[in-house]
Amino acid sequence: MKQLSQLSELVPLLDASERFVLLSHTRPDGDAIGSVLAMREILLARGKQVQVLNEDGVPDHLRFLPESDVVERPDGNSVEAEVVIALDTANRARLGANCLELVKEVPQWINIDHHISNEKYGDYVYVEEAAATGEIVFEIAKEWGVTLSAAARDALYVAASTDTGSFQYSNTTEKTYAMASELVRQGVAVGELNAAMYHSYPFRRVELLQSLLGSLQRSDDKRIAWWGLTNAVKQQFEIQPGDSEGLIDVLRAVQGVVVCIFFEEISDGTIRVSTRSKDDRINVSKVCQHFGGGGHVMAAGARIDGPLLEAQEQVVAVVQAAVEASGMGPYLG
Repeated sequence: MKQLSQLSELVPLLDASERFVLLSHTRPDGDAIGSVLAMREILLARGKQVQVLNEDGVPDHLRFLPESDVVERPDGNSVEAEVVIALDTANRARLGANCLELVKEVPQWINIDHHISNEKYGDYVYVEEAAATGEIVFEIAKEWGVTLSAAARDALYVAASTDTGSFQYSNTTEKTYAMASELVRQGVAVGELNAAMYHSYPFRRVELLQSLLGSLQRSDDKRIAWWGLTNAVKQQFEIQPGDSEGLIDVLRAVQGVVVCIFFEEISDGTIRVSTRSKDDRINVSKVCQHFGGGGHVMAAGARIDGPLLEAQEQVVAVVQAAVEASGMGPYLG
């Protein structure tokens, strides 16, 4: 493995090959899908051949993105490529077993990511603590001298917006705003994209939120809030991957809460854990690393064994210890 420190080191690697396959993590979010779609457009602009795979495909709420139908789910057919590029995926296993099986004979791997917990898999690794992986892809286009297509512009705006909570989270930087400004200058229709991202949800999402609120719990010191999504509820409302995206922000908005946690039962019996911190004294990446996961200081995740109630007890206990160690004390409001 060679860790790259400059994008100028990455461009010659991309120039040297002709056939690429792009991957991103299971249960992809806006940054994962936006990054692979934009990277595909950039590679195509340089005359490359590109295939895009994702274990779960594009979730319904992101299908408005131009060219989103090029993202294929692995179907067992062989992949003929010289290079795998994994985007926005800190842990190799999160690329999905079926995708990994299809690309196992591809000779070279490039790992491009913005998660500080990235496990540094692949032949070449470029990890930058950016607001979104899409922000890195934007810089690759500039470094390579590629003019962004309309599809790439939209994809990069969605990548940045979704991973910053519509430019609200503390990971938003001057660089993030500069990128968004440049995308708008190049023709991104902000109102239309924001409406598609945040104002066009199926009714089942409302039913899901209603159910989640019924399971809402807070710690005695009112610093931690969490809720859980069971398989039974998913079946009842025919919940699709992506329907819960962003709902954790309801917990983030509660006064006094500094850490919020979303627990979700998965069909294989494991529990998906998503955590958010509102105070950098509580590093949720370290919390999730305790359970084999990781992410960012303020946003991280993990997969742990069930059942749900036991998983909640374990994770909340670790978070509670972190809150107490921070010295912030209970919320008295």
